[in-house]
Amino acid sequence: MEKESIVQVLSSAKVAHLKCVQKAKSLISGMPINNEVIPLGYKDCMFGKWFYSVGQEISMMPGMSVMDSIGMKHKELHEIYFKIFQIYFTEDEKSFFSKLLKIKRKISSEEQEIAEQYYEELKVTSKELLRLTGKLERRIGALSEDFFNTK
Repeated sequence: MEKESIVQVLSSAKVAHLKCVQKAKSLISGMPINNEVIPLGYKDCMFGKWFYSVGQEISMMPGMSVMDSIGMKHKELHEIYFKIFQIYFTEDEKSFFSKLLKIKRKISSEEQEIAEQYYEELKVTSKELLRLTGKLERRIGALSEDFFNTK
């Protein structure tokens, strides 16, 4: 595992995370979103794929306890994301045609307000996840290249 490749993959995972948060914002703003492109599981998004592959190798390195906090915050983020998703894509009231085309359902003003509250929680959780990820980047950056070449 090379230091440069770890930093690059982590950077790509962060960008993918930000795009996921943007999808939630788009959904709440009324933009059409295909529910099949929304990674609901915390292991399904690009950040989760990074975390449960390269990230697990990093977590085994000395001084990388921040990875535990990153994992918990990432799961929390997906729990909130799923709550937003459920508001727009619950199956119970959709017509056959809407289900077939995977169209999000119309929601009430109360549901919109709840979705917006969840989105505010999502932004706070995302900000904390990015803070923790920045901490990880600084720790990795402080390590010498030799540290990675001996692993």
